[in-house]
Amino acid sequence: MSSNEHTPEHAAHRWFAKSLDDLGHAERHLLDRLMQRKLVTENINEVFRDDMSFGERLADKVSRFGGSWTFIIVFALILLAWTGVNSWVLHKPFDPYPYIFLNLMLSMLAAVQAPVIMMSQNRQAAKDRMDATNDYKVNLKAEIEIMGLHEKLDQMRNDQLQLMLMKQQEQIDLLLKLVRERGD
Repeated sequence: MSSNEHTPEHAAHRWFAKSLDDLGHAERHLLDRLMQRKLVTENINEVFRDDMSFGERLADKVSRFGGSWTFIIVFALILLAWTGVNSWVLHKPFDPYPYIFLNLMLSMLAAVQAPVIMMSQNRQAAKDRMDATNDYKVNLKAEIEIMGLHEKLDQMRNDQLQLMLMKQQEQIDLLLKLVRERGD
């Protein structure tokens, strides 16, 4: 085996049928990891969590709470209390029917909550893309490893065939020698 067979360029041609310059980022990263015999998988949850800012973590917590049954129940209780207090308890309500101040507060809550939820969804989409890229790398590595195993099995089979042919040739030569010796 020549030293050229262990270069990244040779590996790129062998496994991807492309030159090293034509490989994409994921393939180049995989090739580097394969050449170093290192793992290609990453714990995307840890990588993603470590890169989040305080604002992103806060937005995710707000979004998680805003999409829970706890939020719905608490919100319903606040609405019931608000309307009950302003309709039946107070003689001079601070927000009488049709609850204009309550509508203002609900509009402001929706105006703040919608972008927070969108930020959280955008981060989840980014995480999904990272996860898909990681899955692609793992699948590609598995495919390359399987191809390598096939090559090794083929080489072993060829070596065994060569050995068997050599042994048969030796037996034929021995038989011919015996036949010649008897014929003399």
